[in-house]
Amino acid sequence: MKLSFHLAVAGIVLGLSLFTTQGQTTNGYQIFVTNEKSGTLTVIHGGDFKVTATLPIGKRPRGIHASPDGKMIYVALSGTPIEPPPQLDANGNPILHKNQDDDDTKPKADKSADGIGLVDVVQKKFLRKIPAGSDPEQFCLSPDGSRIYIANEDVSAATILDAGTGKVVTFIPVSREPEGVGASPDGKFFYVTCETAGDVFAIDAQTCKVIGHLQVHPRPRSVAFLPDGSRAFIPSESSGELNVIDTASQKLLKVVALPKGSRPMTVKVSPGGKKIYASTGRGGTVVVLDANTYEVLNTIPVGKRPWGMAFSPDGKFLFTANGPSDDVSVIDLATEKEIARVSSPGSPWGIVAVPDAK
Repeated sequence: MKLSFHLAVAGIVLGLSLFTTQGQTTNGYQIFVTNEKSGTLTVIHGGDFKVTATLPIGKRPRGIHASPDGKMIYVALSGTPIEPPPQLDANGNPILHKNQDDDDTKPKADKSADGIGLVDVVQKKFLRKIPAGSDPEQFCLSPDGSRIYIANEDVSAATILDAGTGKVVTFIPVSREPEGVGASPDGKFFYVTCETAGDVFAIDAQTCKVIGHLQVHPRPRSVAFLPDGSRAFIPSESSGELNVIDTASQKLLKVVALPKGSRPMTVKVSPGGKKIYASTGRGGTVVVLDANTYEVLNTIPVGKRPWGMAFSPDGKFLFTANGPSDDVSVIDLATEKEIARVSSPGSPWGIVAVPDAK
């Protein structure tokens, strides 16, 4: 009788263990990818890396983030026509041609398409679009999810939205071609990076006033923080560098040269804060650095021109959105090797991974 009882308990425990393991590997999360040219979202199952849906969402989807509770996806939409990447000189700086900045020479933008698209994660359904200023490209949410901070590329400004009402709180003038946006972990301030001259603005989240202004080499693309918020990392695409910012003083602390050929786009810090990962764009790799010494530890080949990146919720994988190769690379972080490619037609740009709703 006792033996039968113990065997039954063991069977239940084993069954629960298998259920938990299977749940983590097959039902744990979904990956959402913005496809800039096709105007769609690709949805990928986090267990087997199979595409489960393709959602029409609007013109030129790029930046993408999830609400803190994981129930809503926010996507930056823009009616400004796509322009090809600029030619680069020997130093990696864009070559500007005569009249390149003349608005009369550019295709007309469809401003009615601009906004932030809202997607229900559980239903995998586009809900609506809310105003977000002109030509939103990248943005971030405040840590509590109450506000959305947006870079408006073509008007040299940042927009702050109330995430609950979708209404504009204020506009903040910055510099030419604002690009990356990142909020400090404590939510007290956020950065806006500007491509043309490498301006980086620190903005107080409560007063909406500029509290810091520094300059890095041109085309700073994104922002990432250590978990404790003491350091921020901002890449300079043109010079192939990673800038380390002291967030207490809002000063440039160090400039780290990345491997030759790197054109860094997105930077992510591992959940434990021990490593930094930078997608290198035209370099076709992800560079891995030590988060304390800033030493380059590894270079991982992925698809063509990796841009956006996201960690899996369990921290086991890193995903990159590869525009020209129309796919997503899956990197096993234990081995730091690419283990799979997932098709995502339409020039994938941004990516986020969201735990399944409970």
